[in-house]
Amino acid sequence: MTAVDQGRPVAGILWMLATGLSFVAVTGTVRHLGTGLPAVEAAFIRFVYGIFFFAPTLLPAFRRAQAAGVWPLVAGRGAFHVLAVSLWFFAMARIPVAEVTAIGYLNPVVVTLGAALFLGERLAARRLVAIGVALVGAMIILRPGVREVSAGHIAQLGAAMCFGVSYLFAKRLSASLSPATIVALMSLTVTLGLAPFAIAVWVWPSLEQLGWLGVVAAFATLGHYTMARAFAAAPLTVTQPVTFLQLVWATALGWFAFGEAVDPFVLAGGALIIAAISYMTWREAQLKRRAVTPPPEAANI
Repeated sequence: MTAVDQGRPVAGILWMLATGLSFVAVTGTVRHLGTGLPAVEAAFIRFVYGIFFFAPTLLPAFRRAQAAGVWPLVAGRGAFHVLAVSLWFFAMARIPVAEVTAIGYLNPVVVTLGAALFLGERLAARRLVAIGVALVGAMIILRPGVREVSAGHIAQLGAAMCFGVSYLFAKRLSASLSPATIVALMSLTVTLGLAPFAIAVWVWPSLEQLGWLGVVAAFATLGHYTMARAFAAAPLTVTQPVTFLQLVWATALGWFAFGEAVDPFVLAGGALIIAAISYMTWREAQLKRRAVTPPPEAANI
């Protein structure tokens, strides 16, 4: 992407603001659904809606993957994404919206470490310090030993790690396939991967639940579209810091809609994680290397 393509910082910021609002709407809707449906079933239904959104592109995507010989990578990404979204839906129904959002910011840290360990990318001392700062932020959020770390917290930590691994697979796939093809194949493989687990615990959803899961799918799709527009309009160094506002909105949503207390430790820990991610992104731009640190929204919920 050329500098001319990314010369609209105001547009990039506005698109990223829209992205944050879309993903907060996703988390808020799933929180509203609660535990009425098993997590894997809710995730499965959300991705079934996604299949309808991507239906026109599925056959061409299948052919491109076949021609490129990348099915092992596609299947690997699908497997980790199945686990990630199942854990995310489980966590979202059990812990405050702001905590899910803040812990989710660890996803880029996992990507950075994974890129160094498995893709041979250099892990400079500055990046190690930034990763350390992000982990301190996570400890501030969780405060183990000071308060109970619940199954929801552990699930969200697992989701962040699995989303990170999924992104590493996507990075490898990007050498052979277009972004649209990668997302379409992810929707297909995750739907197929979730199906047997969803069937095993199936509870017939009500029309209201189906409607809300349709809202989840619509906002998730919108969020990925606006995120792509943000990336096209401005560099990550401009749009990355805007992602912190998602935590502010998630905190406000939890307070107004669900009566969740505003936790200053969650805000402080999230701020540290975002600061670390923003620094790593800035360093990538300064060194004129291809960025390997995605924003938290790159999780493709």
